[in-house]
Amino acid sequence: MSKPVFLVLLSVLPGLTGCQTPQEALLEGEIQGTTYHIRMVLDDTAPDLATLKAAIQDTFRTVDEQMSNWREDSEISRLNRNATTADISLSPALHGVLLKAHDVYQRSGGCYDLTVKPLVEAWGFARHENRVPAEVEIARILPDIGMNQIQIDPVQPRLGKRNPAIRIDLGSIGQGYTVQAVADRLEGFGITRYLAEIGGEMKVRGKKADGSAWRIAIEKPTPLKREVQRVMELQQENGVAVMTSGTYRNFFESGGKVYSHILNPATGHPVTHNLLSVTVLHENPTLADAWSTALLCLGEVDGKAVAEREKLKALFIYHEGTDLRETMTTALSQSPG
Repeated sequence: MSKPVFLVLLSVLPGLTGCQTPQEALLEGEIQGTTYHIRMVLDDTAPDLATLKAAIQDTFRTVDEQMSNWREDSEISRLNRNATTADISLSPALHGVLLKAHDVYQRSGGCYDLTVKPLVEAWGFARHENRVPAEVEIARILPDIGMNQIQIDPVQPRLGKRNPAIRIDLGSIGQGYTVQAVADRLEGFGITRYLAEIGGEMKVRGKKADGSAWRIAIEKPTPLKREVQRVMELQQENGVAVMTSGTYRNFFESGGKVYSHILNPATGHPVTHNLLSVTVLHENPTLADAWSTALLCLGEVDGKAVAEREKLKALFIYHEGTDLRETMTTALSQSPG
């Protein structure tokens, strides 16, 4: 479910040391094909790091069992193999993710669509075996694309496939859900000051132990080197997610053309606009993740218009000739941080 890393953390915190209250601690490791870093401000009532790490690992394991497109035994993989039009029972977690995805699908005019899995495979992005499929192959796949071909019960955790061939890829939303699941687990322990980051996607709440804001950097969308485009200080007592999607790392060249991994579900082809990356700030990490991909699919013009309509906090970075440009929505420009 991993996406390329677009956000760079500026501060490196030590592990839990000494007896001061509050204290800053760091948990880190590898998960879902990427890395995670969880920075927390702990007081004397917090569990020890071993307990916290075990809880976080349990959270990752649960999400993986539900939403990993790489595991044959995951819930989403079983759903994809279920070629029926009968109702399929869902876990509450997967049900909630699919409802949010369907909402963004509708609000984005269909540009955000989880059913692009067959197209992702046809273009070779699923296994890093990049290829340009023949037009006849794309034409054969397109009838099996479209979230309008699944019916998600708004109350009961179940869905029905109007087209039994429909298959779902959670790569554009699963990591956001994972960030939320980790944040919920931390808050279940009474931890309300943290930065939870997975593969560059994150949720931030409260302040650091010294009272200063968490600082992050948004990466400049250049494929060959890593540089900082913009630094943000996040002062969010109630929490905010920061999610970035981009076209500048996951792409390939063939026949003198560049093909992005962001696919337009209406055409079956990669997007061709000038937008390089979109960063979305939202209180819900799952929605932030979905919207960053949706706006990237729409492009710098239509994406900005939709983001303004939805009152989203979004930063767009695009190229104009050889120059990089950026623009942000009204909601973000007026945000205190």
